[in-house]
Amino acid sequence: MVADRVRIVQITDSHLFKSTDGDLLGMKTEHSLDCVVSLVRQKTTEFDVVLATGDISQDGSIESYQRMRNKLESFGVPFYWLSGNHDQNDVISQASAGTNALQKVIDYEHWRIVMLDSSVTEQVHGYLQQKELDTLKDALETTDKHVLVCFHHHPINVGARWIDNIGVKNASDFMETIKGYDQVKGVLWGHVHQEVDEHQDGRRLLASPSTCIQFTKHSDEFSVDTLSPGYRYLELLADGSIETQVHRVTGVEFTIDYSIKGY
Repeated sequence: MVADRVRIVQITDSHLFKSTDGDLLGMKTEHSLDCVVSLVRQKTTEFDVVLATGDISQDGSIESYQRMRNKLESFGVPFYWLSGNHDQNDVISQASAGTNALQKVIDYEHWRIVMLDSSVTEQVHGYLQQKELDTLKDALETTDKHVLVCFHHHPINVGARWIDNIGVKNASDFMETIKGYDQVKGVLWGHVHQEVDEHQDGRRLLASPSTCIQFTKHSDEFSVDTLSPGYRYLELLADGSIETQVHRVTGVEFTIDYSIKGY
């Protein structure tokens, strides 16, 4: 580990199935994830931690989580994951046995990472229950380190009407919780299957590509983009700043059925 920074690989929205041949809108999600894993090994040779920010599985099968765990463990660094709307909390807990993958608060020399569960059983939208907000508040009150907060659903509108209807329903409660805590330097999520990088009140607000299909930006109706799968790399610096880049797979032709209007 480099003393003055935390180096993170974020992998999100992999939508794996029990079968390795499972597909989402025609794209075989195991294959696209493996392409992203290979890209990580090519582009980001040294990092400290992997964060998998939800929708790890599409069908909630133990097999899909076990395969993801194997892939993440193969990097040889700690990994942490959290639930998205397609995940099953009891199954992801089972798949986490013997690891710290569901740890809520992760501390480094200059930074604290807080992992929250925004999933709602059998619902597509997100909601941060009071116990999650309490976890966050306690994590903020007990450190003077810089803080990165992570969950699955988006807490701000991203400019696509259909997606913005299924974000964190109580995003205002989240924003109120972090209000006044200037050490919150970044918020990181998945769910929207696209890149977002905004600044608000001195904070970096970041969403990242899925490792499978991508959603079209600024589309009122469900729409799949032609962009390739990818991941986000972040460096959390000692001064509280965040450096980040998105990397996408190149040279691979993925099959997608653009006629399907939902997932």
